[in-house]
Amino acid sequence: MQANLAKREPEWLARWQAGDLYAQVMAATAGGTLYHFVDGPPYANGDIHIGHAVNKVLKDIVVKSARLDGHHAAFVPGWDCHGLPIELQVEKKFGKVGEKLDAAAFRAECRKYALEQVERQRVDFQRLGILADWHKPYLTMQPAYEAEQLRVLARIADNGHLVRGFKPVHWCLDCGSSLAEAEVEYQDKQSSAIDVGFVADDNAALATVFGVAIDEPVRLVIWTTTPWTLPANQAIALNADLDYALVRFEYAGLLVLAADLVDSVAQRYQQSAAVVATAKGQALRDAGVTARHPLKPISVPVILGEHVTTEAGTGLVHTAPAHGVDDYLVGKAYGLPVASPLMSSGKFQDDEPAVGGQHVRKAEEPILAALRDAGALVHQATITHSYPHCWRHKSPLIFRATPQWFVSMDQAGLRDAALEAIDATRWIPGWGRERIRGMIAERPDWCISRQRTWGVPLALFVHKATQAPHPRTGDLLRAVADAVEARGLEAWFGSSVSDWLPQAEAADYDRCPDTLDVWFDSGSAHQCTFVSTNPAALDAQGLAPIADMYLEGSDQHRGWFHSSLLTCVAMRGRTPYKAVLTHGFTVDEQGRKMSKSLGNVVAPQQVTKTLGADVLRLWVSASDYSGEIAISDNLLKRMADAYRRIRNTARYLLGNLDGFDPAHDAVPPAQMLLIDRWAVAQAAQLQDEIRQAYADAQFHLVYQKLHNYCVTDLGGLYLDVLKDRLYTSAPKSLARRSAQTALLHIAEAMVRWIAPVLSFTADEIWQLLPGDRSASVFAQRWYALPSIDLAADGVDWALLVSSREAVKKTLEELRAVGTIGSGLNAVVTLYAEPNLAAALGTPGDELRFWFITSGARLSPLAAKPAEAREHTLSSGENLWVYAEASPYPKCERCWHQVADVGTDAAHPGLCGRCHTNIDGAGEIRRVI
Repeated sequence: MQANLAKREPEWLARWQAGDLYAQVMAATAGGTLYHFVDGPPYANGDIHIGHAVNKVLKDIVVKSARLDGHHAAFVPGWDCHGLPIELQVEKKFGKVGEKLDAAAFRAECRKYALEQVERQRVDFQRLGILADWHKPYLTMQPAYEAEQLRVLARIADNGHLVRGFKPVHWCLDCGSSLAEAEVEYQDKQSSAIDVGFVADDNAALATVFGVAIDEPVRLVIWTTTPWTLPANQAIALNADLDYALVRFEYAGLLVLAADLVDSVAQRYQQSAAVVATAKGQALRDAGVTARHPLKPISVPVILGEHVTTEAGTGLVHTAPAHGVDDYLVGKAYGLPVASPLMSSGKFQDDEPAVGGQHVRKAEEPILAALRDAGALVHQATITHSYPHCWRHKSPLIFRATPQWFVSMDQAGLRDAALEAIDATRWIPGWGRERIRGMIAERPDWCISRQRTWGVPLALFVHKATQAPHPRTGDLLRAVADAVEARGLEAWFGSSVSDWLPQAEAADYDRCPDTLDVWFDSGSAHQCTFVSTNPAALDAQGLAPIADMYLEGSDQHRGWFHSSLLTCVAMRGRTPYKAVLTHGFTVDEQGRKMSKSLGNVVAPQQVTKTLGADVLRLWVSASDYSGEIAISDNLLKRMADAYRRIRNTARYLLGNLDGFDPAHDAVPPAQMLLIDRWAVAQAAQLQDEIRQAYADAQFHLVYQKLHNYCVTDLGGLYLDVLKDRLYTSAPKSLARRSAQTALLHIAEAMVRWIAPVLSFTADEIWQLLPGDRSASVFAQRWYALPSIDLAADGVDWALLVSSREAVKKTLEELRAVGTIGSGLNAVVTLYAEPNLAAALGTPGDELRFWFITSGARLSPLAAKPAEAREHTLSSGENLWVYAEASPYPKCERCWHQVADVGTDAAHPGLCGRCHTNIDGAGEIRRVI
């Protein structure tokens, strides 16, 4: 094995590609049980970053370890190819649709750009050692995928989940489109928080409710942080069960607000206040109280809503059904109009008082001025609060009611069915279940329509008079799907209503101009991936198998995991996945997010150029992905050191297997030396633990166990002890062949342990191992290590290991004072009680090889000298060790200092053992 991963990995990768390694592996594992993995598609825009690398490497580990379990596991990579980011890139070059390109040409340029990005990312992913079907990925812009996506929508419509509504959605003024929940992020924002007085229309009604005479204006005071929504106000919401107070303020006069908030409001206004009377919210509603709108000549009613609380504000809620979900829902219950003067351009209608023709981002000051002029602005302050922003533009969003298409959460029971599906899924880590459960339980209907050019069409027909979808919506969607599959998206975009509907109907229907939410694109991968790349996996109804695992970052509980769940449950009534694995985000050593401005970005391309992909892969496996994943140059250098330890262990195994032919030289387990049997049994136990760690997706435990094995159990003990026998025994002796047999068993097992993680290194090791290596290491199953009954051997290895540590400590004391240089300069005497002495004496004269000293003997406890060092073993028993420098000369061959060095005239520099191994029958080893 040679070093320099960064230089040699591309050579291995070229060999993999030239031989179509993925196809070889899939052919070789074709008889295994099927394992279905669906790749969450990265977006086809820009180079991959370290988060992409973490994600794809974890997926590769999952699929490769599944093959070790005997599965036929395909890895079909995918890309998300539609949507605004690609549109924006094309606009930079060609302008908006209609400027230089018509819509069809614009879409063609979007497709071309997406393909270029796919190719760039594909190269970087392959460089990471990801073994996948790179020749046949799934792309959400493939006609077969787009067509199947429409068929998924058809099934959802057939099942009663598709609805059209005029309701508020997150709207990005920069995108000019509605956004999905997953496209919304929350950031702190400074806003004006204002208290606005709505003057009551009828004091008599209030007097009756509060039981007092009222002879001056009374204002019902709302509190809002979105002054721009006031032009759309339709009501004032109260809570039926709350007490409301008629309060006389020092300067503001008579106001109505929640009784529990009188003190906090008075403090905010910095005015004294006295409660005149109180009444329940229900009483105010029953009395039919109304109030005058402060900005326009209309009156609005008092209504009741359970969303009204006393957590903040005044306990009276400004209600604009066109600009808020709670407002919309309560407004719907009271039959309030869902009306707003705010247009899709972000401007108010020209005839709107105070803000006509103004853009919403510039409307706040005119509104505040108009409120002041009307005497309605009771209080104004600036607050910092969490506010929804567009994840692309980082700009504040608005809630705006528009005609949109929704997947209803409750109309046909989707919410309850999705919650049941969550409970039927294995979540890794377990907290993922509660996270997505809470999101599904509380989420509004899913708005799936977008006002975009580059996307899968929302191929629906709406009745011009009733605004209802066509009664044959499902069938029409399937007809459009067939056309898209045959002729591409322009089969829809280039058509008219009459191309799809009979002449008698065509005049009554409009064609929907929207595209589908891109989260619907990727969220349909559970079905579309198989249809577009592996149709043989479909059942008789054309439906895809359930995926064994989905794996993405923790943000995908509200993204891909979420949309996949809803599309699959709405379509089929079941979960799309058996298990979901979530990993954290990458941060630097200080826990900070990656940022160019901080200079802490670690690019995977740079890591592969300097340290190699296997070092990066080892770092991924060593990280506990359940939380944030730290990375830095220092951490990678440490990981490179760990990699070298594993690699050097493999080099040692391979070096000592040179010339070993398993067919002729392997020793049956029953004839192997006892330490070799023990080493193989230890490897078998470790393999069970590693297999379980892979099965549990606890890859950091795989790394920990493997690294500890190479450092401690194997490199620090067995291989250390074995050196003498390997280097001094006769080449074909049982002693050496037994050792080589053990090393081969360990190497066969280890190369499989590391294959999912250190893929390039495993491939190199595999090619260098003795025996037939024509089939790839990635097509192998776990190695069948010999079954060995250590109990029959009669050796207490745990006790020997503990005594070895005791001897090492004693020798270190001699080394520290210069009495000896190495353990072979010393002889040790052990003093113990009879039972302990008997257990430690199992190796007999070979005990010195265990301690790697020139001599080792056991003596009665009563004979121990005062200089003997006492040690407590793992068994709780005490052992005394006395060590001294050997008085004998050193053998030139084995370096042991023993009495018979030079006793043979033919070999004056050798000990008797080495003479026998060279010219005689060879030494006999039994245990060590």
